[in-house]
Amino acid sequence: MIVVLLVVAAGVYLVQRGMHPAASPANPPSTPATSSTQAPASASSTIQHPINQVASGPAPASTASLPGLFDSDASVREALLGMAGGDLTSMLVPSQIISRVVATVDALPRQSMGSTNILPLRTPRGVIQTQQANGITVITAANAERYAPYMTVLAKVDPHTLVTWYKHSYPLFQQAYRELGYPRGYFNDRLIAAIDDMLAAPDVHDPIAVTRVGAHYHFVDPQLQALSNGQKLMLRMGPANEEQFKAKLRMIRELLAGGQVGH
Repeated sequence: MIVVLLVVAAGVYLVQRGMHPAASPANPPSTPATSSTQAPASASSTIQHPINQVASGPAPASTASLPGLFDSDASVREALLGMAGGDLTSMLVPSQIISRVVATVDALPRQSMGSTNILPLRTPRGVIQTQQANGITVITAANAERYAPYMTVLAKVDPHTLVTWYKHSYPLFQQAYRELGYPRGYFNDRLIAAIDDMLAAPDVHDPIAVTRVGAHYHFVDPQLQALSNGQKLMLRMGPANEEQFKAKLRMIRELLAGGQVGH
């Protein structure tokens, strides 16, 4: 779904491995990223958040038949552009969109990304913006501007329309999740787990100290460095962007759990 897109549009590239810009995605991996400290939360056959409980609303393509997963790129791209506008065109990787989204969402709650080849969106332009403050390297407030195009997309997406499209398209997401390596897993459970994990990211308003390790930047604070991919993204994007992104995620999360939010 496009939360996926939100989680994608604003968070997907968070896996820029150590805050270092990565190359554009090639082919998504056939197996999920793994972490020695975190097992998949949705690998069980017990379904916690059945998709039939998702609240629905009007969506132009909600009654259209679904294409096969490997023939879905054109219709998925059309749907996403319809919800997010033309601003998304230059960001979206045009091939294997759903498979990339699924693999990325699966990786968000992990500490290790595994590969940047799974991203469905292109990473932000430029490199992380830092400055020296009392002999310490910190991320500058200006770094948040790198995420401006993604936040523009985020603001345009209506949660009701997005969740309705996701509900209609869910069989494709579920198929991609099983093919990722979870034959008994349920993607919607993993999606909600990823959202909950990002919502639990700490609110840090002071400049964040980083250190260069080879070609990458790491957070100096070991507690911050130990956060998940999704939570690190929240810190990188800046407090204002984080607040906006979390607000949209809360609305989508409520709809995914069967609730209602105001338009």
